[in-house]
Amino acid sequence: MSTKLDTLQAALQAALGERIVDLKSALGELTLRVAPKDYFEVATILRDHPELKFEQLIDLCGLDYSEYGNGGYEGPRFAVSTHLLSVSKNWRLRLKVFAADDDFPCVAAVTPIWTAANWFEREAFDLYGIIFEGHEDLRRILTDYGFIGHPMRKDFPTSGHVEMRYDAEQKRVIYQPVTIEPREITPRVIREDNYGGL
Repeated sequence: MSTKLDTLQAALQAALGERIVDLKSALGELTLRVAPKDYFEVATILRDHPELKFEQLIDLCGLDYSEYGNGGYEGPRFAVSTHLLSVSKNWRLRLKVFAADDDFPCVAAVTPIWTAANWFEREAFDLYGIIFEGHEDLRRILTDYGFIGHPMRKDFPTSGHVEMRYDAEQKRVIYQPVTIEPREITPRVIREDNYGGL
């Protein structure tokens, strides 16, 4: 680990103490995992602590671990991964939190801390169904308002549930059950004569 990462790791351990569930270094990056109950408080400390100063939220995304490791994963299903940048200290951090309940995944909104999280949290809500408690405008952002389900969940069908099309007779867009039949695509192998010198 580099001296810079050592310094950041020591600063995180000093500032957060028992709030750290896990702190890993891999590929030149630090990943900090915290409990859902501490997520908002830790995010505030990361922004305001003079030794950390993570002023910018670069990215926030939802994660679905339902088929992680080919089904052998036993932990919580949904997580939120937040990527932070400290311009003044010139370092980055990945902050990860797992939702406590798989049936109703919910974590605190960090929009009051970093306003850049607004659209990212809406996207994670829309695509994964993760609820961000305290978000002022949590509504769909990429799918239609009448859309049923969350398309980035691993149990969502690849063809969806409904399709929309324009009906010339009704002169409007209508929704109907999906009419695409699932099919298996098998690649065709073509070999020339005397392939491989035989």
